Amino acid sequence: MKRFILASVFGSLAAISLFLTQGDAQPNTVKQIAPGVWFREGDIEHQGHCNNVIIEMKDYLIIVDANFPSGARLVLEDAKKVSSKPVKYVFDTHHHGDHLYGNPVWTKAGAITIAYAGVAEELKRYEPARWQATAKQRKDVGELGLDTAEPPKETFTKSPHIIDDGTRRVEMHFFGWAHTRGDGFVYLPKEKVLATGDAIINGPYNAVMDANIGNWPNVISKAQKLAVDHVLPGHGPAGGKEVMENQKQFFLQLRSHVQAAVKQGKKLEDVVKMDGDRPVSTSITLPDSVKTYVGNSFPGQVRAAYLEITQKKPAGDLPH
Repeated sequence: MKRFILASVFGSLAAISLFLTQGDAQPNTVKQIAPGVWFREGDIEHQGHCNNVIIEMKDYLIIVDANFPSGARLVLEDAKKVSSKPVKYVFDTHHHGDHLYGNPVWTKAGAITIAYAGVAEELKRYEPARWQATAKQRKDVGELGLDTAEPPKETFTKSPHIIDDGTRRVEMHFFGWAHTRGDGFVYLPKEKVLATGDAIINGPYNAVMDANIGNWPNVISKAQKLAVDHVLPGHGPAGGKEVMENQKQFFLQLRSHVQAAVKQGKKLEDVVKMDGDRPVSTSITLPDSVKTYVGNSFPGQVRAAYLEITQKKPAGDLPH
């Protein structure tokens, strides 16, 4: 299922637990990663929310990812629990709804949304169709009463874009087309913290409909050149730099195994079974070393990789 069109049937909001110690995150918890840096893992399973990062500057806060509107409100509440400072900037790592559709919540609260220019370009490519489809399924999007997604108020093209107030340096990087054409990273060089959006996740949450699967490992390799101790992914628990390598290996293995099937002359229907227009199973299996990334969406990932290889175009350039 495409992450930006998640079902809108939700139970009551889970109670928000606030922890200020390091460790593996859990949905709807906030944990301190470094002094003045907190990681909040969103509840993707029940609410469709992404993860967020709260960064404390001298006089204000920076939030990584706007989330869905309901997620934005939860993050705003939790930000107030860790600091009395106002949120000045919200960085959209990419254009998908679970990372950007909460923009109106933040700007109404006085924040400035910011992103790499490719994020705004992706919105022009896919909206308002995705927003309008999501508004029919998600109450938090529909109740905003808007016709389309709100783009970031500020964009940058030179990477890295740097915010430095004398107490902390925040670098916003673009390394190329992986999960989307606009993937942004937030790097704190002193703290060795990297917030990755969905270019790097930790678990079976990869969405590839707008991706460049072949180039994805190259983007991760560029991120790996940074000095990093803490990786804060777009979905799944926080971890160390091994999270980057695990994500890269998943896509290398995916492409390698699908490429082998293509070379063997196997047709798409030989490797992916469809139920109407929905991929439901695949004959491709990957090594146990990347099994934590294999979930219900794996047949769709195999299909996208097969089409990308055989049609010699990135998945994001193929018909959805």
